[in-house]
Amino acid sequence: MTTSLALTREQILSFRRHVGALDQRLPYGADALRQAAWAGLQDSMPRAALLSIHARLAGAGASAWEDPALIQLWGPRYQVYVVAAPDLPVFSLGRLPDDAKGRQRAIDMAERLHTHLAGRQMSYGEAGDALGVNPNALRYGTTTGTIAIRWEGARAPVVWTLPAPQIDPFEARLELARRYLHVFGPATAASFGIWAGISARAAAVAFAALEPSLTAVKTPIGDALVLSADEPLLRAEPPPSAAARLLPSGDAYYLLQGEDRALLVPDVARRGKLWTPRVWPGALLVDGEVRGTWRRAHDTVTIQTWETLSPAAREAVEQEATGLPLPGLEGEIRVVMTA
Repeated sequence: MTTSLALTREQILSFRRHVGALDQRLPYGADALRQAAWAGLQDSMPRAALLSIHARLAGAGASAWEDPALIQLWGPRYQVYVVAAPDLPVFSLGRLPDDAKGRQRAIDMAERLHTHLAGRQMSYGEAGDALGVNPNALRYGTTTGTIAIRWEGARAPVVWTLPAPQIDPFEARLELARRYLHVFGPATAASFGIWAGISARAAAVAFAALEPSLTAVKTPIGDALVLSADEPLLRAEPPPSAAARLLPSGDAYYLLQGEDRALLVPDVARRGKLWTPRVWPGALLVDGEVRGTWRRAHDTVTIQTWETLSPAAREAVEQEATGLPLPGLEGEIRVVMTA
């Protein structure tokens, strides 16, 4: 591991926005979709992944989440995720339990589901009933890399099985850790474990294996690690930030825990408005800073700003809101903005 590097809050957040394609939208395409989903796109709130794609790619329509380049699965912490299709093994097999009991449970569940489906697709409720288990138990099998899903939000997920990935589980975990470090870095093994939903020991082992490719850094919230390959970008002059972005609930940019939240939102009162005890609102990003929250009900987008925005900023926010590719709307989006 190389020597420690001191980073400011501004450097860290600029780096995260840049690697997350939040400063400037990428041209739509398979490669851009994969970059946008480099650490996965959480989709536990219906169509959150779509709005995360829209925040990062130009020309992303209401069906972007269904692009053939993407696939859904129960990913980190068994939440619904959209990932690039070639990356499904990373987000599934990379989380295969290390303990014998947990690993066997995953393998058994996947094998039982595969045998029952026999090449079919089926509602996970129907599949669970047929196997005599709570349908939620099917999620354990996803860590074998052989289960995919389709969830549209209004109905129960549909499940099917895939051939076993041709990658070692530990190699998949190392790649998952690299993805986490690139998108969420600077980071620690502990924060990786929480995000991925794996044991603290498993996360520590993965970071130890990556040590030759890591750089130790000092941040305003403590010591952490980054990929050494990312150091030049961390040191680079920050690019101009986007005027406004509306990030959906669970977006990777603020899918944070503990002190990482304090780095993104220093004001403790405002943190409580963003990371609520129940369903999180979306985050309003203005000129590179989180400056409020937002929610949607049908065709109405309600934006709660934390401070008075300039006329130019308000216009940028309204343009973002009215441009959201919300499926099933017959009319225009109505924007309600309060401070």
